[in-house]
Amino acid sequence: MKSHNCLKHHFIIPLALILVLFSISLSFAANVTFVKEYTYQASEIDSKVTARAIALEQVKRLVLEELGIYLMAETEVKNFQLTKDKVTIITAGIVSAKILHEKWDGSTYYMKAKISANPDEVAKSVKALKADKQKINELEEITKIAKETLNEIEKLKKEIYVLKNDIKKQDEYVKVVNKLSAVDWLEKGFDLAMSGKYKEALNAFSRAIDLDPELAMAYYNRGNTYNDLGNLQQSINEYNKAIQLNPAFLWAYNNRGNVYAKLGNYQQTLSDYNKAIELNPNEAITYNNRGVTYGRDFGKYQQAILDFNKAIELDPLDAAPYNNRGLAQHKLGNYQLAIKDYTSAIELNPKDVWAYFNRGNAYGKSGNYQQSIKDYTKAIEQKPDNVEFLYSRGYTYAKLSDYQQALKDFDKVLALKSDSINAYMGRGNAHFYLGNKSQAIEDYKTAAKLGNKAAQDWLLKIGEQW
Repeated sequence: MKSHNCLKHHFIIPLALILVLFSISLSFAANVTFVKEYTYQASEIDSKVTARAIALEQVKRLVLEELGIYLMAETEVKNFQLTKDKVTIITAGIVSAKILHEKWDGSTYYMKAKISANPDEVAKSVKALKADKQKINELEEITKIAKETLNEIEKLKKEIYVLKNDIKKQDEYVKVVNKLSAVDWLEKGFDLAMSGKYKEALNAFSRAIDLDPELAMAYYNRGNTYNDLGNLQQSINEYNKAIQLNPAFLWAYNNRGNVYAKLGNYQQTLSDYNKAIELNPNEAITYNNRGVTYGRDFGKYQQAILDFNKAIELDPLDAAPYNNRGLAQHKLGNYQLAIKDYTSAIELNPKDVWAYFNRGNAYGKSGNYQQSIKDYTKAIEQKPDNVEFLYSRGYTYAKLSDYQQALKDFDKVLALKSDSINAYMGRGNAHFYLGNKSQAIEDYKTAAKLGNKAAQDWLLKIGEQW
């Protein structure tokens, strides 16, 4: 959203909803390694394929649990107030087990697996990922599907043992074990996507769908990945399939709404967020996202504030709705209320660069240019090549008649973006007030050639050709 004087405001949809990816760089010099073995006793109806799928799922869980226990005992993870099961679920989305050895003798399937990782790096990723409620829900759902599938396998085994030659039950058994293999590919795809390997992730999700064409989570994740690759229409197609298979799939509606927003179909965006809220009226993220749509896309700032209020009520530790409520208050001219919300966002997330930038804008609107510059500088420290931040600070220096400092920022903008009309105009103004008329005219000429009407009119007024 743009305001006057070319200063921009930025609503925030939590990065989690656009599949924010946490990759870890493993330094093997400081790694810890855990090795686990598992032997699966096959039943009469098991083949090598079904036995392997079951053994693989079990040994992966064992080695992930071992890593989780270590993290809770030896790293900052112990301070995160997470259960052992939750840590295991999160680490499954960060690191993968490697199979060291496997053997099938016709009646047992033996498998040895290991995880090798830098515990401090994994702990940092756990810290980041635990704040992403949506991704946690997705990982929990994958774990739930795997457990339910294992339970179904055990149930079918018992039924087949009693019924002996029930071909229908045996076929069902193979189908359920295929689902377990599909979940394994789903987990691989999730890990690949988290590492930014989107094309490999697509292949993994497709393998999962080949094994279980009714696995809604696989279509959903494939939709997320197409979104990350910029293939928005295909992303929507995948979410549609996920919703067709699971009409109560909250996050499929939510993420499809995000993609419709990218395509400018705001009515459909709103419809999807409404459906997500109908499915779960206690999910803060969807209220935040609907609030963004009301404010950014429809200009209904009061309605947006109601949704941000609800998001904050449900999750008072999420910085995004505070920032977004601040933006809505800002657009309504309530600058002090906006500053209060931006400050809350910064307190919750000191690295929230847009909250600093937005607060800088609000301080500027309030006439507190010194504080405005401090906030722009904080934003620039995190993103030194952001032309918006640099221009805004330069503009504010000019408001304080500090034209030398303004020139420095405008020069930086033009070094990064040589066709910035605003920077040429700003630099021209600064030169003008410093008495450098010839340099000012050169900048105005450039701005005029780039299409700035004010510069064209001024040059004509003083008899200069552009």
